[in-house]
Amino acid sequence: MTATAPPPVAETPSTEEGAATRWQRVRGPALVIGGLGVATLALRLRDPHQHGSWGICPSAAMGIYCPGCGGLRAVNDLTHGDLAGAASSNLAFVVALPFILVGLALWALGRWRGRPYRVPMSVITPTAYVSLALLTIFTVLRNLPVGSWLAP
Repeated sequence: MTATAPPPVAETPSTEEGAATRWQRVRGPALVIGGLGVATLALRLRDPHQHGSWGICPSAAMGIYCPGCGGLRAVNDLTHGDLAGAASSNLAFVVALPFILVGLALWALGRWRGRPYRVPMSVITPTAYVSLALLTIFTVLRNLPVGSWLAP
């Protein structure tokens, strides 16, 4: 008996073995940005300034303003071009928004190009600590009489 070689396997054309297509690379950023766009449109169309239009916030119901309180109203105000109203609703969100947008853009662009933008841990760690400290101060201040102007 002689052994026969298996028939050759037809190879599918690909650029590299295991390489992801551009769509596979950008799917995550596209879904996140698309979801944020849909949520923003919903906040544009259904005004969160009206009491109970988006449900009840548990922390606000207890009389405590968390760092996110007023965020939905801030987004609604921004979609109407009212920067002062947005800052009055949630100043921390308005200050953070440009950084959030730049981060999303860098994430999407890096995935699109196939070369993800990497921030060194030596930058991430102190930035995270400073951000958490500022949010803690913001939260405490907006719940005290001296910082009542920060409350939504």
